Amino acid sequence: MSSEPRIFTLASRASQLAQIQTNIVLDTLQTTFPSSNAANPKFATLFMSTAGDKNQSQALFLIGGKSLWTGELEVALKERVVDMLVHSFKDVPTVLPEGFVIGAILKREDPVDSLVVKKGETWKTLEDLPDGSVVGTSSVRRVAQLRRNFPKLNFLDVRGNLNTRFAKLDAPDGPYAALILAKAGIVRLGMGDRISSDITPPSLYHAVSQGALAVEIRADDAEAVRLCEALTHWETEWTCLAERACLRVLEGGCSVPVGVATSLKAEGASKSGILTITGCVTALDGSIHVEETLEGQVESKEDAEGVGSKLARILLENGAKAILDEINVDRDRRVGEVKTADEAAKIATATQGQA
Repeated sequence: MSSEPRIFTLASRASQLAQIQTNIVLDTLQTTFPSSNAANPKFATLFMSTAGDKNQSQALFLIGGKSLWTGELEVALKERVVDMLVHSFKDVPTVLPEGFVIGAILKREDPVDSLVVKKGETWKTLEDLPDGSVVGTSSVRRVAQLRRNFPKLNFLDVRGNLNTRFAKLDAPDGPYAALILAKAGIVRLGMGDRISSDITPPSLYHAVSQGALAVEIRADDAEAVRLCEALTHWETEWTCLAERACLRVLEGGCSVPVGVATSLKAEGASKSGILTITGCVTALDGSIHVEETLEGQVESKEDAEGVGSKLARILLENGAKAILDEINVDRDRRVGEVKTADEAAKIATATQGQA
């Protein structure tokens, strides 16, 4: 008697966008492995709140790296509560915990950032905004690059899921004239009509792996590996792995101002082509900007990673190391200030009424 087909549980964060993205992967799996074939596996979903979702008050720059979005999900994966984690690939650390791998990388949406202006306003581009306008973003990458190119604008941190950010933007008494957000997320939420304009290179280089969805699995789960292989879009995989290799060498996290833009010109029917990647590192105040472009023939994802790693070394040699060192010193100082303030507040609370 044959055993029942296995049920694979897909998990992600509980935000509306994360659920939409999980359902994109779910639909792709169900289309690729239809339930009409009784031998095919079945699929379910589970959604969880992560540390990054729970802490909406402090700047991402101070509270940690990409594991804020993935750590608790990985515990569930390790304990076999779930079988696949669906991520925005840009939120995934460049080095995974032992025993985990990226099993699938789906075809990338447009990776650029977009400008969304307050409801009722007629501005279309960053150039249209009046001097002194407040632009909301939680990304130091965006702020660093845009301070360089738009010095007369002000930038203010904005946290929350996309619906929360839109509400903060549109509040009549809110400070924001506009937000800058990843285009892919806006489109997936069905809110593409709010996009005023795209901000493309060289004005703004996007985040590593932005626009791509990735599926993280246990390395020893052979059946999950097989399922994921059927989902992977190889051109997206190679370009994203090149970008992640560049970031890994630069030792950047989600709050480090590293921007990229990558293209892959495929050659013939085989998996090969010319990969072109531009990378940049920008000082937080926009005063220093290091940008390089590298092109290479690639015939495997390892070749693509090699191009990305080489680009990072060129960036480091040409001034990026000094920028990153200064950023790390600044972060350590600011984290120390936050801890000191927190400790002072706790002491004040504990001693109230004891005088």
